[in-house]
Amino acid sequence: MNNIKALRTEKNLTQARLAQLCGVHQTAVSQWEKGRTMPDTESLRILSQVLGASIDAILGGRESTSAGIKIPVLGYVRAGIPVEAIEEVVDYEEISPSLAKSGEFFALYIKGNSMEPKMYEGDVVIVRKQADIDSGDVAVVLVNSMDATVKKVVKKGTGISLIPFNTDYSVMDFSAEDISRLPVSIVGKVVELRRKF
Repeated sequence: MNNIKALRTEKNLTQARLAQLCGVHQTAVSQWEKGRTMPDTESLRILSQVLGASIDAILGGRESTSAGIKIPVLGYVRAGIPVEAIEEVVDYEEISPSLAKSGEFFALYIKGNSMEPKMYEGDVVIVRKQADIDSGDVAVVLVNSMDATVKKVVKKGTGISLIPFNTDYSVMDFSAEDISRLPVSIVGKVVELRRKF
């Protein structure tokens, strides 16, 4: 059972006012509170801000007393700057405390359409910083120390292939020599996609 009604009541908000703040019809809020439908990702994000509670708390998770953890949304990765020192923070997203405990995270806006139809421009990916991933994972990869790209990574022998979901784009293959020379490096694994409407 979700906690939307309890959290709304704590904030002295009517269903109508909460619906207005979320950009939905009052019926939607009523259905959420009765557990008949679930808020979409964007509505959950807005609910989190309006109600001052983590998404886990809103959904009635075990961590309902824990505040969500804010992570930076980065516009892009600039040349030669290590991930730890990236500037260009354009926004913040919230992740659950349990996820936050599993590593260091940042978020990144998707640019372009090479990952359609699974990821669209403007979507946000939640990324766990790690220098290696399993073959088949979707990851943020840095090429030439300056170009950050989100692709499915397939390991082939000592090289890797960066595979777009959009078949209009070509697969990028890198040999072990390319990886060392360019260089090509894994920045982190994409663990969640958040769509903006």
